[in-house]
Amino acid sequence: MSTNPPAGPRRVAVAAVFLASVGASTAEADVPPRVAVLEEPAPPPPGPPRVSEAPAPPPPTQPEYSLPFQLRPASAATVVRSDTSFMRYEDANANGGFTVATTLLGSWKVPGTGPAGYGLAPLVRFAAVNDSPPSSVMTGGGFAVVNPLAGAVYALPLGGGFRLAGFLGMTVPVGMGGGNSPNAGEADARNAGAWARAELDNSLFAVNDWATIPGIDVAYVGHGFTVQAEATLFELVRVRGAQVQHEATKTNFTAGLHAGWFATRMLSFGAELRYQRWIDAPFTVEQGKTSVDNMTFAVGPRLHFPLGGSSSVHPAVAFSRGMDSPLAGTMNADIVQLDVPVVF
Repeated sequence: MSTNPPAGPRRVAVAAVFLASVGASTAEADVPPRVAVLEEPAPPPPGPPRVSEAPAPPPPTQPEYSLPFQLRPASAATVVRSDTSFMRYEDANANGGFTVATTLLGSWKVPGTGPAGYGLAPLVRFAAVNDSPPSSVMTGGGFAVVNPLAGAVYALPLGGGFRLAGFLGMTVPVGMGGGNSPNAGEADARNAGAWARAELDNSLFAVNDWATIPGIDVAYVGHGFTVQAEATLFELVRVRGAQVQHEATKTNFTAGLHAGWFATRMLSFGAELRYQRWIDAPFTVEQGKTSVDNMTFAVGPRLHFPLGGSSSVHPAVAFSRGMDSPLAGTMNADIVQLDVPVVF
């Protein structure tokens, strides 16, 4: 008699175990795999949106001022300026002569007297001249250091692009070619030098006279343009040379207009009209031996170069001609001016 259990119940048990294992596998398959989730940072607290700061715009630049050729600058600055005129001229027989008249100016802007370009600026100016006259002049020409000048400029803004500058100066009568027995070559040189400077600087070459010089300039500067007007009075008093210079006093007046335009920040062009007239004339003028007045014009370019810091150099070349006698008449003079101011 067999002892094994009946086949039917054992098969049922095996089937139950198999179904249970299959069901467990199926249940595990239905569970999705774990996925690592990165936590997002917490949102920022509510508030106004952040706005990035834009860089501040650069400060506006000052309008460019066109320096005149022979008129005074309507500004106050620390400057060293070399200014030389070369004049080719003729005598009545078309014999040629040549004059070189040079000046050196130094000015110092007094700190605290005004903003940039304005305030008080004392100055000194020295001049020398060499003349090689036509062969008809028997003196043979010569060289002379003429009167020095000392003075001051005070410039102030008027608003709306306008500015005003007042000037007061004097010359000291220590120049060569003066006195009762002047050297003929030195006297010739100083006389020719006044013409080479378009007679705007007569007091420098009046070596027998002490001169007091008040003047005024008004200018408009804006939109790349400069327009300037000037008037100056010269009161000259003789202090030596009475035997050869008979007038004890004389009075001279000069005026001018300057217009300048900046083509670029480094290049400008200028034009100038100058007028000189004797109010109380020397005897030689009153006797008709020379002209009572004189008008000239000048045109030319000027360059502008920064030197570092607040320093800059502004070289210019100008061509000048007379508009009446004698510069445009018997002298037939052509004048070229080389002007080199260095501003600190």
